[in-house]
Amino acid sequence: MDRQERGGVRPKKALGQHFLHDLSVASRIADILPTGSELPLLEVGPGMGVLTQYLLPKYPELYVVELDSESVEYLREHMPELEDRIIEGDFLELDLEKLFSGQPFMLIGNFPYNISSQIFFKMLDYRHLIPAAGGMLQREVAQRLASPAGNKSYGILSVLLQTWYDISYLFTVGEGAFNPPPKVKSGVIRLERNQRVTLGCDEQLYKRVIKTTFNQRRKTIRNSLRSIVDRESLPNEAEGLLSKRPEQLSVEDFITLTNYVASALNRGEEK
Repeated sequence: MDRQERGGVRPKKALGQHFLHDLSVASRIADILPTGSELPLLEVGPGMGVLTQYLLPKYPELYVVELDSESVEYLREHMPELEDRIIEGDFLELDLEKLFSGQPFMLIGNFPYNISSQIFFKMLDYRHLIPAAGGMLQREVAQRLASPAGNKSYGILSVLLQTWYDISYLFTVGEGAFNPPPKVKSGVIRLERNQRVTLGCDEQLYKRVIKTTFNQRRKTIRNSLRSIVDRESLPNEAEGLLSKRPEQLSVEDFITLTNYVASALNRGEEK
């Protein structure tokens, strides 16, 4: 992937652009996160400031991260009040621990479709710093992230994000809100940290179980876990989960399943 396509925003020269021109949509997106908070707000990919102009009056501690140099120049010229709060760089390469001296912050953006999943995976790594986030992305991806268990769109990132966040699908944005119109609709979501403090199982094994089962989502859990554990070593009480497919399992189910797998692996090591 070209570096310009990975950055804070979809650069003007790098993409066949679809610019948001419906200001009512930008105004609605600016309202999706809590106001009155003393937490900084980081906007990913402000571009020419279509969303930024509505965020500025609401969030005195608004910062933006933008890779495209032309967009940075535009923001500096047209929004001089942002001058000291423009971070020129790639969001995916930022050390978020150092960004606000280790203090929590909120995240928002009209996220580039081609890196939106990477943005949310990074957000998971820094969940202790990000109590709330939201923005616009491709509708199918937005629906997937907010999808409950039991839906076909429910997948790896759905489970991982919903482990730590309550996710709301807020509204759909039609093709006509952009110029030129894209071939897909967009969706706006909000994520708020839930009350979970500890996972209750080995987190690395949890991720492995989720990814392994969803990568073979047509198989039952029993068959997809063969690459991790001998199914005969799993306890009888796991049978109810083993007979299902991954999209049928809730976050709590995956935590329980991970503990069954961990116990089986530990017994295998003891032999």
